[in-house]
Amino acid sequence: MQLKFYKYQGTGNDFVMIDNRLQNFPKENIALISQLCDRRFGVGGDGLILLENDENSDFKMVYFNSDGNQSTMCGNGGRCLVAFAKKMAVIDNHTSFNAIDGLHHATIENDGTVALQMIDVTSIKKEKEYSFLNTGSPHHVQLVDDLKNYNVKEQGATLRYGSLYGKEGSNINFVSKINENTFALRTYERGVEDETLACGTGATAVAIAMHDSGLTSATAINISVEGGELAVSFDKKDNLYSNVFLKGPAEFVFEGTITV
Repeated sequence: MQLKFYKYQGTGNDFVMIDNRLQNFPKENIALISQLCDRRFGVGGDGLILLENDENSDFKMVYFNSDGNQSTMCGNGGRCLVAFAKKMAVIDNHTSFNAIDGLHHATIENDGTVALQMIDVTSIKKEKEYSFLNTGSPHHVQLVDDLKNYNVKEQGATLRYGSLYGKEGSNINFVSKINENTFALRTYERGVEDETLACGTGATAVAIAMHDSGLTSATAINISVEGGELAVSFDKKDNLYSNVFLKGPAEFVFEGTITV
């Protein structure tokens, strides 16, 4: 089978995009999805995303981790899919689409920056060493010293597979504070089972966790990731974080056809 694909990246978080509005892609084929995401034997990507029709919105997002399994929400993937939907003439500069965690709204600015509304956050588990919250995907957020030289893969895997999170595991975020409204982030992603250059739901989780912990009073926070810069903004009232937006670049890289 000849498969048409498109490659997108958002701050180094890269994805294989496929237009599946005709429902031709065999999405139960875990081995195929994993192969397409393989950087040596396939296209290469942190995940694969299908653009599908949706009865109640502009389109539907179906996201798979690079291990081939369908997963929870991916923030940078969602932003890249919005850019892809515009390229495919499904939308213009404003959209609403459905994902596994519900309806999302997004806008594309003139410079190609995509701002994506994330889910509200109502519950944050705050412990002495870390915070845990769900921003569409589960996230462990932990401050560390010397983030630049921290062994993210080893320490991330230890926490991801440890007793804290059981079989399902969690994404693991290691953070350092740069200034009042800027934090540096490195993320170990489950499903990729390695550090990625960026994680959108992780950046969102870090911004909210840092505010909840009193490490910043800002409600517009810059997150410096290995692949670039992201921005997270939100409103806070009582225990509710709402109007949460993740903003950053979402760029087309290349397209092609692969025989599978």
